[in-house]
Amino acid sequence: MHQQVGDVRVHHVEHGDGLPFVVLHGVGVDHREVAGALEPAFTDGPGISGVRRVYPDLPGMGRTGAPPRLRSNDDVVDVLLGFVDQVVGGGPFVVGGHSLGGYLARAVAARRREQVAGLVLVCPAAPSAGDVPPHAAVRTAPGVADVLDPADVAGFEEYLVVRTSQTARRYRDRVLPGTRLADEPALRRILAGWELRDAPGPDDPHPYPALVVAGRQDASVGWSDAAALLAVYPHATLTVLEGAGHALLHEHPDVVAALLRHWFAGLTAS
Repeated sequence: MHQQVGDVRVHHVEHGDGLPFVVLHGVGVDHREVAGALEPAFTDGPGISGVRRVYPDLPGMGRTGAPPRLRSNDDVVDVLLGFVDQVVGGGPFVVGGHSLGGYLARAVAARRREQVAGLVLVCPAAPSAGDVPPHAAVRTAPGVADVLDPADVAGFEEYLVVRTSQTARRYRDRVLPGTRLADEPALRRILAGWELRDAPGPDDPHPYPALVVAGRQDASVGWSDAAALLAVYPHATLTVLEGAGHALLHEHPDVVAALLRHWFAGLTAS
């Protein structure tokens, strides 16, 4: 599916019906990373009903182009606001994201705070990197080399701290396809304007419910900045997961699914 937002043709996929949940992926991949990781929470076992999941490709990634006028994350947020206005309309919605997607989701929520029903952040990026641990494996099991091409092993090890045949398959199927489509020059241009004007701080608390999940061994964004978001979102649930890195979505999908089911059950009951 595509949605025309000015001069940007935003590619996205949707699943389910009900309360819209717009989910934004991280840098250098596409919607398949977050969709592949989160969809089982909605469809497997008890699942989560009554939620319409919307997964767009961010500009310069997947099948969404990035015109030269897009020169900052603020420009991307403007595109996302137009996208949300078109696919959601004026009703309530939940917005969330992983890594860069979490950073952008916070700005979208800030600009639509009267409309936002909730915010979901997984290993969210921040205006600047705080304390981060060194990148090191917390678990290594045999079988990775049987799943990945040799050329892809280094990227896998740079991303994941739980290195098993299961996480290698998730990396191969959900992460790698999007990396092949990234427009690297466009991303360098956009990410040069990193800091957002609409990322709220503790002096501007936001009242909507939030779910924040971080990895204790996340060497990309750390976990302390995520914990500090409790001051920004006074109705947030925070989980800092031991034995998880920046690829938490793929390392512990069952935990993420359980957290989402619990959080959405409270959201829809309120």
